Amino acid sequence: MKELVVATTNQGKLREIRGLLADLNVNVTSLADYPDAPEVIEDGDTFEANALKKAVTIAAYTQKLTMGEDSGLEVEALDNAPGIYSARYSGEGATDERNNEKLLSELEGVEPERRGARYRSCIALVKDGQTIAVVEGDCRGEIATEARGTNGFGYDPYFIIPEYGKTFGELDPSIKARISHRSKALAQVKQKLAEYYKD
Repeated sequence: MKELVVATTNQGKLREIRGLLADLNVNVTSLADYPDAPEVIEDGDTFEANALKKAVTIAAYTQKLTMGEDSGLEVEALDNAPGIYSARYSGEGATDERNNEKLLSELEGVEPERRGARYRSCIALVKDGQTIAVVEGDCRGEIATEARGTNGFGYDPYFIIPEYGKTFGELDPSIKARISHRSKALAQVKQKLAEYYKD
């Protein structure tokens, strides 16, 4: 079976990616399967730069087709913060809980109509030093004032999808798998992988 290495240690992200690529005949592995892989410092100034750096570094180490993904939350009232710093928004040793606490404190007193936000995902595919594809997906929503639901991870319990009136934390995972930023990017990746494996 063909192998696709996902350059991540984030189990929530990996679970989503595996689920969304489940119908491809591909063994999706991660950095957990390559414990000696070099650490990738995410010092790019865009999601694309970070996604490419992860993919290039880990592809060079594994010599296998590698996916690098970088994603985050952009909040309009915060000049698109936390953006590329979403995972480490609350500083060293950041956790989902601390990141969400900081987000809420930054938005304290901000009226509902100014709490617009979007999740963005950028994915890069690299093999043998060649960039196979770079794709993006986004999903627009609003930031709630309190956590709702226990599904997902990261900022999901605070990210409201207006047309459903629910957060990603409340939505059925099958709906999130259809409309999320990552699912939109992965739909393009699936197309690229199908073309890549056809050769």
